Amino acid sequence: MRKLVIMFLAYVLQACAPEGDQVELHLGAATLGGAYFPIGQGIANLVNQYADEFTMVPIVTRGAIENPRLVSVGDIEIGMTNADLAYFGYRGLSPYESELRISAAGALHPSMLHLVIRADSDLNSIPDLRGRRVALGPAGGTTVAFARLVFNAYDMSFDDIVPSFLSYSDGFSQLGDGNVDAAFALAGIPMAAVLQARATQELRFITLESEIFEGIVEANPYYYTVTLPTSVYDTLTEPTVLAVDNILVVNADESADAVFNIVNAVFGNLDELRSTNAIAEQINPEQSLSLPIPLHPGAARYFEQP
Repeated sequence: MRKLVIMFLAYVLQACAPEGDQVELHLGAATLGGAYFPIGQGIANLVNQYADEFTMVPIVTRGAIENPRLVSVGDIEIGMTNADLAYFGYRGLSPYESELRISAAGALHPSMLHLVIRADSDLNSIPDLRGRRVALGPAGGTTVAFARLVFNAYDMSFDDIVPSFLSYSDGFSQLGDGNVDAAFALAGIPMAAVLQARATQELRFITLESEIFEGIVEANPYYYTVTLPTSVYDTLTEPTVLAVDNILVVNADESADAVFNIVNAVFGNLDELRSTNAIAEQINPEQSLSLPIPLHPGAARYFEQP
């Protein structure tokens, strides 16, 4: 029997259970070393502290693409993903083969598309990347899909570049060493791999023309633009970048009371999460009312209250 069904039964019957019994929830994060797992640990700590009927354990997964699938089939009870992937899963669009039974449980920090080159590079635009070596992040990852969208906006494809599918750490290390001409990453800020490269090499961002930004956002309303302060990576200018919210998703059939209690434990105590995680300072709970998939009724009860 699926763990999700077990959780339903446990939640319904918890009033009959001996005092102190708790239901264990599994939060799908990502691999160690990225932004998801530390945020996931912080979320789990809040649930463990403030939702008396639950305990939560963050688990290593393949990340934002996999987590909606795991939630939908009940292998985990809650997962972290990007808003665009949540929309694709909800609608049954690629990379998903069918509609997923997921609902939103709240907005987390935004991820921003880093299009980074060395400051001394002769590159200035996406078309300048033709024939150049570009690190695109891990194969099958969220950066690859985002990068493909950007290239398509310029009537380009990966056939026009020399792609390298490297980890973020390796990709930006290669950029610093001059072994690739540009490195891309979809991540929260500040991104550790960029900071490490910046420690030894001045960097700058490729920015898109305003009409390209407008076209992408108009066609994909789950994306928006953000201007990065120079202080983030000690750049000379403030680049404008594409961004997408990270969100929590739960199974659409989950108990409204259970989801409310989880959301209340997390978003009702954000200051504690922000005090231990710098990226959590970027969480804007109001974004939870503007997500591309429906809020779960339990989450809506929390975010729509006066």
